[in-house]
Amino acid sequence: MNKNLFFRTILVSLVVVLFSCSKKNNMSAYVNSPDSLIKVQCMVSDSAGQLEYTVRYREKELILPSAVELQFKSMPPLGKDLRILSVTNDSVNETWDRLWGRNKHVINRYNQVKIELQENRSPKRRLNLFFRAYNDGVAIRYELPQQKGLDTIVLSDEKITYRFAADHEAWPAFWNKFHLSQEVEFTKAKISDIKKENIIGTPLLVNAGDAWVAFLDANVTNWACSGLSAGDYPNSLVTRTSWLSQDTTIAVKATAQRLSPWKVVMIADKPGRFLESDIMQNLNEPCALDDVSWIKPGVSAWDWWWSGSYAPDVKFKVGPNTQTMKYFVDFAAEMGWQYQIVDWQWYGAPFRPDGSFNMEADITKMIPEIDIPEIVRYAAGKNIGIFVWLLWPNADKQMEEAFALYEKWGVKGVKIDFMDRNDQEMVDFYHRVAKTAAKHHLLVDFHGAYVPDGFSRTYPNLITREGVLGNEYNKWSNRITPLHCLTLPFTRMIPGEMDFTPGGFLNDMPENFKIVGGDSPAPHVMGTRCFQLAMFVVYESAFTVFCESPYNVRNQAGSDFLKGIPSSWDETRVLEGMPGEYIAVARRSGDKWYIGGMTLTNRTFVINTSFLEDKTYKARIWNDAPDSDRNPRKLVEKSETCGNNSELKVEAKANGGFTAIIEPAEAM
Repeated sequence: MNKNLFFRTILVSLVVVLFSCSKKNNMSAYVNSPDSLIKVQCMVSDSAGQLEYTVRYREKELILPSAVELQFKSMPPLGKDLRILSVTNDSVNETWDRLWGRNKHVINRYNQVKIELQENRSPKRRLNLFFRAYNDGVAIRYELPQQKGLDTIVLSDEKITYRFAADHEAWPAFWNKFHLSQEVEFTKAKISDIKKENIIGTPLLVNAGDAWVAFLDANVTNWACSGLSAGDYPNSLVTRTSWLSQDTTIAVKATAQRLSPWKVVMIADKPGRFLESDIMQNLNEPCALDDVSWIKPGVSAWDWWWSGSYAPDVKFKVGPNTQTMKYFVDFAAEMGWQYQIVDWQWYGAPFRPDGSFNMEADITKMIPEIDIPEIVRYAAGKNIGIFVWLLWPNADKQMEEAFALYEKWGVKGVKIDFMDRNDQEMVDFYHRVAKTAAKHHLLVDFHGAYVPDGFSRTYPNLITREGVLGNEYNKWSNRITPLHCLTLPFTRMIPGEMDFTPGGFLNDMPENFKIVGGDSPAPHVMGTRCFQLAMFVVYESAFTVFCESPYNVRNQAGSDFLKGIPSSWDETRVLEGMPGEYIAVARRSGDKWYIGGMTLTNRTFVINTSFLEDKTYKARIWNDAPDSDRNPRKLVEKSETCGNNSELKVEAKANGGFTAIIEPAEAM
């Protein structure tokens, strides 16, 4: 990636206004989005010097006057009895290229206001507040400058309030604690259903009537991530900051780092707009790596952990052994994919019999049945790269030594698991992994992870992460319902890369779903074959991990759609969709467009192809068979000619969907 920006226009207008300490007049600062549809006002009230802000969208008040307050471990809160010292406005309009993701070319255009504030009374602490207004949302962060009494920042919480005018619909993930894998459902509720004792995960989607809103964290660096809880006012939410694992009274302790993460309020007229947005990446620093030629997105096969010991097409015992890994490598090569994961137990038992971490495990040693260098050699001969699985405390203990060894072996990436926290210490672990892995040319897939914050712009070797209730749960539960799968694009997937592991070929309708494991054919999944295939387009992950056994896929209906499927895109268009109901997404890779549609009920998708260029295209379509409600593993294929003024009509069954590949006719 070229670190130089291709086009950059910085308009800086310094408007420095000095205010007196008098409280006779309200003191305010303003910033609008470039298209002026979003307007932010920050003010200090007459009565108590309370720091507040408002957000308007399309001339209607979206967020009512809402307070900003910081709470410290050993000093009074900061947010009242303040005065504005100065206001600085500036604007940025630039473009840059993503190495992978939902859009290749990114526009970073915003207006920003910096507000310098100080307490009126002793100790007269100073606070700088920043608001950025984009066309697709608002971002808020603060800075605590170096000052007497604040050489070290020790925060117990950050209280940024979001106050609405009505009890809107929302899709909260009820974490109710910070130390968890973030593998929970997003359930449809009202804001009033969120209580003060709840901790709600981000992203949080809200249907505010005239606008859709999503709340997230961006650029979390040497800080803690946050969640949300009920605020002090009706219809209000307030941020809650993750506390340290060993001290629930401290959220952040910092000296050199004085800038908080960005609290992001995405705003749009339709929820699908959030899946096209690059605001999370724009709020992070540019790529820190000089050479990114080794960072390659791709699709991966997944070994025995998913598929159990069922592989009747081979004579050896499927499991943690070299033969099994070669079996999956062969499958990845047949499908035109790029990777294979060697999952857990390759270096021995990562857990003790009581379920605790095995801290004595050595991630530089292999069990006798596994030969990583041999697997790497064999895979390289078929243009397949190898990832290896690691338990996070084992990786933490041996990071430099192990990563250097993996680079020597020729391993392409690491899958690190079971962090299950988003506090400041764990955020720092993620950053150390990113930097050390990049030093040794390793990609990273975080599991048991917190949701993305856009840091993959700075370290694009962070190619995906979990933080989602994904397909693996079909092994032991009935929680991966079509409703859940259709809620995820509008919730968890908003900030980006999501390692859901799509692709199950043992499809059942929900009423017939069965939990199947052991020596039987891999876990079953809910929804039609096309419902699962569409996930490869709808769901976003530059390292897309396929959750099925080769035996269940070879020569099966729909497998041809997955051959050579991209995992990174030049352009993304959300054609239609509503949370928990249906979605259709079109993504371009080169001169080909891939479309995926999923629906909870019987639906005729009508796809307007105006996104195509003015030429003739051929569309190859896979959609549910007329009787797929009785046999969800059936599908039908058809081909149509289309152009940029065409409509493609596709029938999909309940809990079903469709996929399509559209490419120029002359290329076929």
